[in-house]
Amino acid sequence: MTRSERASPRKKNRLVAVTLDENSIGRSNPDVEHERAVAIYDLLEDNTFAPNDDDGPFALHLSISGARLVFDIRRADGAPVVAHLLSLSPLRRIVKDYYTVCDSYYAAIRTATPDRIEALDMGRRSLHDEGSNILMERLARKVRLDFDTARRLFTLICVLHWKG
Repeated sequence: MTRSERASPRKKNRLVAVTLDENSIGRSNPDVEHERAVAIYDLLEDNTFAPNDDDGPFALHLSISGARLVFDIRRADGAPVVAHLLSLSPLRRIVKDYYTVCDSYYAAIRTATPDRIEALDMGRRSLHDEGSNILMERLARKVRLDFDTARRLFTLICVLHWKG
């Protein structure tokens, strides 16, 4: 048995690389850039992710093509595994609301009272959780992932969807 065959499922069923389609990302907002960097860092530090019936580790490239979100999943060595296309329609409203609340939240951090900041953060988290649950539902039977992984992926989808 090789070393990789002995690796625990926790080490195999995970993402080791995540990239975003650079042509889809608006660069004008430093808060969005910060969200992207933190989401990718956190995602790579701790995640559970595997296409059904496959072991990894995996690399993921996220992009938007037309009105669809593209999950291009590859092995860590770059060999293709599967590409899943998901309609963005179920996420559009949540992404829009999420960015509206985030803009208010970032502005509040600079000028508002702690109570106002906390209220906006609770709204932000609620929308984030709602988007993550929809993402998990849409990926069910396609990809195994945990809620924290779905939350970080939702953040990256928002970054892709954001045009700056």
